[in-house]
Amino acid sequence: MTVKTGPGGGVGDADVELPESIALAWGLRDRPGRGPKRSLSLEQVVAAGIRVAQADGLAAVSMSRVAGELGVATMSLYRYVPAKQDLLDLMADTAYGPPPRPRAADEGWRPALARWAEGNLAALRRQPWIRHVPIGGPPISPNQVRWMEYGLAALSGTGLRGTERLSTIMLVSGYARSWANTTADLAEAAARTGQTPEEVGLRYWHHLTRLTASGPYPAIHELLAEEGGDDEDIEADWHFGLGRVLDGIEAMIEARGAGQT
Repeated sequence: MTVKTGPGGGVGDADVELPESIALAWGLRDRPGRGPKRSLSLEQVVAAGIRVAQADGLAAVSMSRVAGELGVATMSLYRYVPAKQDLLDLMADTAYGPPPRPRAADEGWRPALARWAEGNLAALRRQPWIRHVPIGGPPISPNQVRWMEYGLAALSGTGLRGTERLSTIMLVSGYARSWANTTADLAEAAARTGQTPEEVGLRYWHHLTRLTASGPYPAIHELLAEEGGDDEDIEADWHFGLGRVLDGIEAMIEARGAGQT
């Protein structure tokens, strides 16, 4: 991601007019509307959308369904949000919620960033439908910006440049999102078979053992021969992967001669 700045390092003046949906999200503007006085608030509309998504998934969210949830006509929702995508963006930002507590004064960057990563995963697990909302651009909604602020602050004093800190938190949040997507997809696939994810995993290892028994798969044979190779510990796998991501970041910081671990 490139940060556009103007003279003196400040943000450039180009395109300073905020899109209507962003101004609404930040509470900087009331959406104008003609006709009768509005009986709802933007927060009520967003909350109704979230209820639909929680109950029946993101695919069930439509302007007509949300309107029905609120007991109003479909067209009346456009007095609150410009379009369905704007509603989805507001729903995702609201449901994601605020970030975990920021890095403490006496805390190293690594535990702070690890906690930030855990918070990302927790938010996606708490509201799994969020992962289906397309990412339409850089963080700009209120909670998104707060998450970015806390993530960048976790890397303060590490010697990484601004764009590197930004790329680092994108890497960490991307890992959390990828992990949430993969584990949720596997859980949903298991549910369709009437099995638990653990049962599906065990069945997979048995199938793999049978299918590769006589083939040229020495690396897989070595894996299967290891004690406990057919045991699944999803949480341990998550922490192992996160640890290796943080190891890479730490190696770069230490190479700069400014590590604060």
